[in-house]
Amino acid sequence: ARAGAWDGPSRHGWVADPTDDTAARRAGLLVEWRRAVGGGWEGRVVRVAQVRPGRWALVEEWVDESLLGPV
Repeated sequence: ARAGAWDGPSRHGWVADPTDDTAARRAGLLVEWRRAVGGGWEGRVVRVAQVRPGRWALVEEWVDESLLGPV
C-alpha cells in the first residue's frame, strides 16, 4: 500500500436515487456490505439528504448495489 493510503473498510462513492426525491446523485461513505435476500448485495451508506427545503440531515441506510458507484 502507498504511504498514507487509507486501508480501512469504508469507501467514498456516489448514491443514485437518493431518498430526498431528487435526480441528483449524492456523495456518500460506504461502510459495509451484506448479502441481499434475492442473492445480490446491499451497501450500508452514510450521506447527507435534504429533509426540508434548505435543511440537510445525516442519513444512514442500506441501498441496492445497483445504486452505488465509485467516485
